[in-house]
Amino acid sequence: MRFLFVHGTGVRRERHDTLFALVRERLAARFPGAAVDSCFWGERFGAGLGSGGRSVPGLRVPGHADAADAETAEWGLLLADPLCELRVLAEAGWDTGGPGEAEGDDPFAMPGVQVAGARVLELLHRLAEAPYDTSGEHPGELRALLDGTGLAAGFRPALEAAAGSAEAARAGARATAEPQARELAAALARSVTAGALATAGADADCTAAERDRLVDLLTTRLGGGARVPGARAAALLGRLALRVSTQPLLNAWRGSLTVGATPALGDILRYQARGTELRAFLHARITAEPGPTVLIGHSLGGIALVDLLALEAATGAPVPGADLLVTVGSQAPYLYELGALTALPPGSALPYGFPRWLNVYDRQDVLSYLAGPVFPGDPRVSDHEVRSRQPFPASHSAYWKQPSLYERIERAVTEAGIG
Repeated sequence: MRFLFVHGTGVRRERHDTLFALVRERLAARFPGAAVDSCFWGERFGAGLGSGGRSVPGLRVPGHADAADAETAEWGLLLADPLCELRVLAEAGWDTGGPGEAEGDDPFAMPGVQVAGARVLELLHRLAEAPYDTSGEHPGELRALLDGTGLAAGFRPALEAAAGSAEAARAGARATAEPQARELAAALARSVTAGALATAGADADCTAAERDRLVDLLTTRLGGGARVPGARAAALLGRLALRVSTQPLLNAWRGSLTVGATPALGDILRYQARGTELRAFLHARITAEPGPTVLIGHSLGGIALVDLLALEAATGAPVPGADLLVTVGSQAPYLYELGALTALPPGSALPYGFPRWLNVYDRQDVLSYLAGPVFPGDPRVSDHEVRSRQPFPASHSAYWKQPSLYERIERAVTEAGIG
């Protein structure tokens, strides 16, 4: 009897040798007379970046954020929290420049005279009551812009949210001078626009130019003008945005996701496109020695084995010596349901000649699936649950130290009559 271990996605030589040493030790302890071999395919048939990652924008050019990058980053923060700029104004206020003076207190304010920020808030409340008022400058443009960008449904709720927020009330009370009121008007316009965009989500059909025009229209309605140069909230928000979401950071994320995921995700994509080569390699390794052979496939290794065994059995020539298949943490059942297995269309039965199949899964391993329910009534197929008590992704590799895995393999070998 022989065991042939087929590793999963993303595994390269060093990881394979460590993993296989563990599997071989555990199998040899239970099956002293059996040969335990490995089918290492990662470097020969696994994926790599053939052009060194040149397809990844920004991967090789660290650079630094330009104005467009910073603006995009700021809007990313606003979409996540439309009130964030107002919150900065509410908490930080404006520096008055006078020692010992409280922020927002105007020493020259006339008693009983409305502060500048209160006027802006009053205009905001009026706009919330009649958001499509066509009086004033650019009549009708606001409604047309909202309808054309898919933001109309979320506009009024966004107005009401900003007008009713404690952040707006506090910032308005602190805005005692005209420059502060103009900044408050711009911040409110951005908050309302971001709220409408966030509500629309993927249904929004809004360009950056249309977004900026909406902000300009709202700012004008609220008594403000262009965004105030050196505005306090804008400076603070901009610095925060630059720290958390600038283009260089996005480049780093894209690089780490693309390059870091290349062995794992890339192996899967390469197999889907060129799986014939790997299946031929597996067939040659399986038939190189006389059976009976127990095939143990982890993750993508299990997918390739299911494909190979089903393809060969369907032709009437099952793979010689392949008497038992053990898949561990495998996505083969899920791909079968999707219609993404090469050999098995959805709803088809396992062909005659397909061996017994023990499928091992862990509920904490999000890459493991059940085989029995998708092949109901087939006595060759059984599932076995392993509980590693490890979170994902550790659970995807935690099978190999679990005694219950090898106990269940031993029972499956006995049930298959392999000796």
